Amino acid sequence: MSATGLNSIEKKASISLAAVFGMRMIGLFMILPVFAVLGVELQGYSPVWLGLAIGAYGLTQAILQIPMGLLSDKIGRKPVIIGGLIVFCAGSIVAAMSDTIYGVVFGRALQGMGAIASATLALAADLSREEQRPKVMATIGMFIGLSFAAAMVLGPLVSEYFGLAGLFYLTAILALIGMALIVFVVPDSINSAPKGDHVAAPNKIKALVKQPQLLRLNAGVFILHLCLTAMFVSLPPMMVETGFAVKDHWQLYLPALLLSFAIMVPFMIWAIKKNKEKAVFCAAIVLMMLSLIALWQLHNQFYLVVALVIAFFVAFNYLEATMPSTLSRIAPAGDKGTAMGVFSSCQFFGAFVGGFLGGLVESHFGGANVFLFCALLLVIWWLLALGMAQVQKSKSLSFTVKFNDEAHAKTLANQLNNFPGVVEATIVYSDSVAYLKVDDKVVDMQQLKSLLA
Repeated sequence: MSATGLNSIEKKASISLAAVFGMRMIGLFMILPVFAVLGVELQGYSPVWLGLAIGAYGLTQAILQIPMGLLSDKIGRKPVIIGGLIVFCAGSIVAAMSDTIYGVVFGRALQGMGAIASATLALAADLSREEQRPKVMATIGMFIGLSFAAAMVLGPLVSEYFGLAGLFYLTAILALIGMALIVFVVPDSINSAPKGDHVAAPNKIKALVKQPQLLRLNAGVFILHLCLTAMFVSLPPMMVETGFAVKDHWQLYLPALLLSFAIMVPFMIWAIKKNKEKAVFCAAIVLMMLSLIALWQLHNQFYLVVALVIAFFVAFNYLEATMPSTLSRIAPAGDKGTAMGVFSSCQFFGAFVGGFLGGLVESHFGGANVFLFCALLLVIWWLLALGMAQVQKSKSLSFTVKFNDEAHAKTLANQLNNFPGVVEATIVYSDSVAYLKVDDKVVDMQQLKSLLA
């Protein structure tokens, strides 16, 4: 058991669970770059129904995200994940076999009902030690980012050779591979990580929804994914109109995403080092807003569209990468699981609303005005983001503690709150857990562990 690196179980768990997560995200996102073009051939097509087909998974995902995590607490992580993947696979097959837009919408909604994100992250937490857990979560996060890039490439290529149905059949195959990984590769969980960091508590949702800083983040991720989904209602057909065949769209998306990552990372590092995270965050919202306004006016000029898509993804990837870490620092100690559950639900609901409103705006005002509509929403987010407080640097930790009695728990809580480097401490006596936020540049971890022991 290495104290400084992942052990064999943690390596196997992080890579296999990240692969399951990634393959599922590829399946959800592959239709984004092509469906607005190929979906017009389906019976019952209209821009509104097309938008619903793109975003339908978000509605059922948003509704079931928290309940599925809670269910995994009761019946186990693996049964919930396998069950979710079965539902996801069934939804993919329904969509693949449908000749109507309504069947695809139903299939996509069914895909979203396999909401396994909370259970997967909880299993990853169960299979990792506290000090190694951030590395495991970072691996999963990296695979999610890579899966989006892979989907942008695979969507146009697979649809060129196998059509729209081929995309959904490939998604079903990826779900089956995911099930095999869960059964045969992912280790069985023996430990149970403290619930507060990874699973939502329903009785705390109302209070966290009202918390001003969390409210800004939740509204932000809602608008962010609304804009992403709405954009793909209009962008692919516009690119086809400029003479760029849908089968070649990956030649734009892949370089754009790679270049956006290359540009984004230095800004992220600089913002953290110079304590300018809020300023760069707000600047990223402005960059996305300006790129959409420019697309509204210049969508007929191919090379400008390329540059603007790159600018859009620089901003999108920066915001997408930084918001979860910001949330973990804002959320009260011991409530990160609940805060993340609400955040994820807002993210998926934004994807649903984006598809619906994108189709609605296109049907009444034309495709170009979808970009203007999204830019106006980003103005609202920018104004909200300006009111965000500067986030104190901290790391969330949780420890199992053996309390002698309730008085001992209260004494320990006072000691922890006065401990150098501890930003916030919450003791849950009934669960024998201490949730901490610490400044890892100040706190003495050895002394802290001695106190908790």
